[in-house]
Amino acid sequence: MAVITVGILTMSDKGSRGERVDESGQVIREMVADLPGEVAYYEVIPDEKAVISDRLVKLADELKIDLVVTTGGTGVSPRDVTPEATKVVLDFEIPGMAEAMRAESLKKTNRAMISRALAGVRKQTLIINLPGSPKGVRENLAVVLPAVAHAVEKIKGSPADCAVI
Repeated sequence: MAVITVGILTMSDKGSRGERVDESGQVIREMVADLPGEVAYYEVIPDEKAVISDRLVKLADELKIDLVVTTGGTGVSPRDVTPEATKVVLDFEIPGMAEAMRAESLKKTNRAMISRALAGVRKQTLIINLPGSPKGVRENLAVVLPAVAHAVEKIKGSPADCAVI
């Protein structure tokens, strides 16, 4: 299997100003290594819709990253705009990934039902939104990670069958 290039975007006003250490981005970095994945881009940016959308477009269109994983901004606070910023740049959503993350999280906390995280595709890039906490990142990414390599292969046009024998 080819190495999957990974982009990590952490949405955090405080983190983008250097006032908070990004622990969630580090969890993503550790977990995607097993894909095998290679982090080709990492940035902490403010919770600004235009900035988020612009970075997602850059990662998909210019850098041609295989997988972009975002952390932060998926709840219902006024500054949580990651789903809106993601939705406007997606060619299509993959609702099953977001549904699987919420379903698994609901086993641990009823607060999972207010997550608005999305997963989808722009061009040949898989984009997955995760919560902002390291614990939430670990729990949610663990749910979808087993399907990521296959999803990336299909997004890139692999003619292999999806059926598992």
